[in-house]
Amino acid sequence: MPRDPLPVLPAHPLDDRFGRDRAALRLPDFLKRKVGKGDAVRGVKHLLRGADLNTVCEEARCPNLGECFAAQTATFMIMGRDCTRACGFCAVGTAVPKPLDPDEPRRVAEAAAALRLAHVVVTSVDRDDLPDGGAAHIRATIDALRARLPAAAIEVLTPDFQGDPAAVRTVAEGPLDVFNHNVETVPTLYPRVRPRAKYAWSLGVLQQVAREHPEVVTKSGFMVGLGETRDAVFALMDDLRAHGVRIVTIGQYLRPSLKHVPVVEYLRPEAYAVYRAHGEALGFDHVFAGPFVRSSYNAAEALRHATEAAGV
Repeated sequence: MPRDPLPVLPAHPLDDRFGRDRAALRLPDFLKRKVGKGDAVRGVKHLLRGADLNTVCEEARCPNLGECFAAQTATFMIMGRDCTRACGFCAVGTAVPKPLDPDEPRRVAEAAAALRLAHVVVTSVDRDDLPDGGAAHIRATIDALRARLPAAAIEVLTPDFQGDPAAVRTVAEGPLDVFNHNVETVPTLYPRVRPRAKYAWSLGVLQQVAREHPEVVTKSGFMVGLGETRDAVFALMDDLRAHGVRIVTIGQYLRPSLKHVPVVEYLRPEAYAVYRAHGEALGFDHVFAGPFVRSSYNAAEALRHATEAAGV
């Protein structure tokens, strides 16, 4: 029997599934958020600019930036502002990247200490121009954080390293608390949403970490509203769990600009309960699902839920 449809709002008419818009993109009221401009937000931005550091919060135009910066937390984005890929959903710029800055790991550690972070999240652009995809630089950042903040939890959100096991191992041996790599969307949408990525690479990265480092919490996330079906999402979640993922994050795709892949539908808040229930039935330690959920949003809370579920 066909399943009941998810509670969604159509975004706007399309010429085809990924066609050109016939109408301007309009956000439902429940997806509108105010941009933070308080002293705490300005203080975090001033600290980051003074240290010549980037955050994915700013580069990816995260809707939670005001909330997170006001709480004096941020997700550091290392290895530059330019990505070697051009994913259809992502606001991060694509260009020929600059050489790596060997002093960046130290500055990340000093900024994390200045913010008094107990849970540090580090992500990066894709650097397919580098032989190891930047794995050694990520590892150097982990080492700097461990030396400066020995009691802090460290979470990395990594590229797929084009499936290179040696690069994955370099990062995963951190030591780390959380290894995060996002699958981003269901595999049938990869040609349009992640044209230079492979679903098998992503699953392989996650499975390798889960197998070789069971002490590390594995995490992955994806977006909804790109035209995926509910059964495709269920199958994706099945794959993640089968490959050792313990935390999954699910959030609404919000189009950064008219040059990016259009939103096909807006899921109402109650729709996420369907995916949350499926994930819990699969045995994930934590399923964090909601319109504004992003991979690094409330990362410390997600880790706490996962460790409690695992009885650690």
